[in-house]
Amino acid sequence: MDQEETGQPLTGEARLAAYLNAIAGVLGHARRAAAAQAYCTGLLLPGERKSIEPMAARLEPAHVQAKHQALHHVVAQAEWDDAAVLAAVRAQVLPAIERHGPVLYWIVDDTSFPKHGTHSMGVARQDCGRLGKPDNCQRSYGASGEGMASSSLQSNR
Repeated sequence: MDQEETGQPLTGEARLAAYLNAIAGVLGHARRAAAAQAYCTGLLLPGERKSIEPMAARLEPAHVQAKHQALHHVVAQAEWDDAAVLAAVRAQVLPAIERHGPVLYWIVDDTSFPKHGTHSMGVARQDCGRLGKPDNCQRSYGASGEGMASSSLQSNR
């Protein structure tokens, strides 16, 4: 019997696993889903570098090359439907927000991420708000739903 069946709240790890399972379910292939879950986990692990190779080393130190290949494939080469993934995220997140009240505001905003080098997608010398000056950075645009007690990113480009 798991925590949900006993009425106990899920632990943080169990909640993350359930969330990732729901999202990975729309990716279509079991290996692709496993690599996507590993990629998301790698982003959450400690470590300054969040590129694929350092994450592969943290996730599977004994099989870095194989993990690197799987992560790279899901991020750079695998075909998956962005709209389906975002719909799966909304299906998980909006009900959780609305348990605390309705979405009152939709906020569209941009965020800059300073980057070293130019190899990541979208990196260019441009205004970097985080640094307060033009430099190499990557920009992300997102829409979040805001309520009185909670908020969540709903779309990101």
